[in-house]
Amino acid sequence: MRFPDGRRRRIPFLDHLGVEVIEFGQGRSELAVTVRPELCNSMKVAHGGVLMTVLDAAMAIAGRAAHTDDYDAPVNTITVEMKTSFVRPGAGRLAVRAECVHKAATLMFCEGEVRDEQGGLVARGNGTFKLWVPRAGSAERPADG
Repeated sequence: MRFPDGRRRRIPFLDHLGVEVIEFGQGRSELAVTVRPELCNSMKVAHGGVLMTVLDAAMAIAGRAAHTDDYDAPVNTITVEMKTSFVRPGAGRLAVRAECVHKAATLMFCEGEVRDEQGGLVARGNGTFKLWVPRAGSAERPADG
């Protein structure tokens, strides 16, 4: 993923989708993705899996941002469960906004939405995310990246 200041965080699948981080901090995130032909379904609009992926990422990042505004901090969020409601087809550049609506010690409850360039609601999601912090002195990681 690419940040507005040019920094990158290596999440290969999101890189493949072309996801950009627009905003991150204070329990919120905003991502953007431009729907290219290879991200479409047979109706030539954003595939539902693309929408779910960017919602998942935005909500996980918002959960992370509820714990730290330092994106380089050794903290990760892991999806526990997620629900997505599809409202209308998505095309063009999509804005994905999410926020952490409740934070506990290790769980975050987040909501997000995808909107098209005209501001129309494309999809909504909510999910539960687990905070994962490596133990002090440990080299363990939930995944390489």
